[in-house]
Amino acid sequence: MILPVWNESQKRSALILFGIASAGAGISIAIGEIGARFSKIWACLSSFALKNSIPTALLTPLSMIIQCSILIGFISVSVMFMVWWERKVSAHMQNRLGPMFTGGWHGWAQTIADAIKLLLKEDIIPAEANPWVHRLAPIVAFVPAFLCYAALPFGEGLISADLDIGILYIFAISGLSVLGIVMAGWGSGNKYSLLGGLRAAAQSVSYEIPRVLSVVPILMMVGSLKLTSIANVQTGFWQIAGIPVLPKWFIFYPIVGQIAFLIFLISSVAETNRTPFDIAEAESELVAGFHTEYSGMKFSFFFLAEYAYVFLSSGLTTVLFLGGGSGPILPSWSWFLLKSFAVVFLFLWFRWTFPRLRVDRLMEFTWKFLLPWSFVNILITGFILLF
Repeated sequence: MILPVWNESQKRSALILFGIASAGAGISIAIGEIGARFSKIWACLSSFALKNSIPTALLTPLSMIIQCSILIGFISVSVMFMVWWERKVSAHMQNRLGPMFTGGWHGWAQTIADAIKLLLKEDIIPAEANPWVHRLAPIVAFVPAFLCYAALPFGEGLISADLDIGILYIFAISGLSVLGIVMAGWGSGNKYSLLGGLRAAAQSVSYEIPRVLSVVPILMMVGSLKLTSIANVQTGFWQIAGIPVLPKWFIFYPIVGQIAFLIFLISSVAETNRTPFDIAEAESELVAGFHTEYSGMKFSFFFLAEYAYVFLSSGLTTVLFLGGGSGPILPSWSWFLLKSFAVVFLFLWFRWTFPRLRVDRLMEFTWKFLLPWSFVNILITGFILLF
């Protein structure tokens, strides 16, 4: 076997990455469980309010404002990182460098510069567009993604709203984003945008069905719609003769787990309108699809929504199939982020590997393949639980 020969630049980059990873692991261990620290801080604030006769009714809106600010900050930073990361991943897959100069080391500030550029760009509304619909569409596309993060467990005690119907809530709210895409297509006064919006609606409705059904076997085995309960069931290891072999993640459940994981992952890629399922914005057919007539910050809201859904889908995959934040040594939030970004890498990998599907084949794939296998998987789970 011929081993690859690294030049000095590659060796230096590998050492820097190893240093960053080691420092990140050390910092996360030093910080510990963030959820427990937030609970202590909140307990101190509550006791301070009681001692100083501050109305407790003010604490709830204050808590909501703080949590919303943290979530918005996390989404913004993670999206900027994922945009930079996708550029680097795609560049290495295509044997090129990608961002290298802006910000210094490997162009780390390139996405920040792009965000500033979008802030400064002129906002244009076409003469034939419906102004109100055109303005509201990016907001309608992004807000549901933000609301879904409230029910996503980032680690032990690190969740804004631990709902008993958490998975149902996320599926229901995330489905509303397609309204923003349809509004963008119809409100732009452009036939290409309208076609992109209609394609997005058809694709979202079609792939949402097998996506939801793929989760049913997990719900049957756990007996709960609560995401924290689903994650907690997957702690520990499968053992053979007292020796730990595999984690008790649902992805390792024989047959049922693998089928459910593949269907959920494929449907999630389709739900985020990413290659090979990006027919809603196919540049070779529709210029830029539903956001053809958008520029500046309104365009960036669609971009923000797409990457926010990519991480949301990856986080859901982590909770449903990869044990959530369970793992040794590192705190739970570190494991959650590591697993989630590993799934994000799969999204990036798919985009720069597979060609775009034709519209009719894309729809046939979900109705004639994913949907039947979703029902088969549910039947297999039923037989396993029955016998």
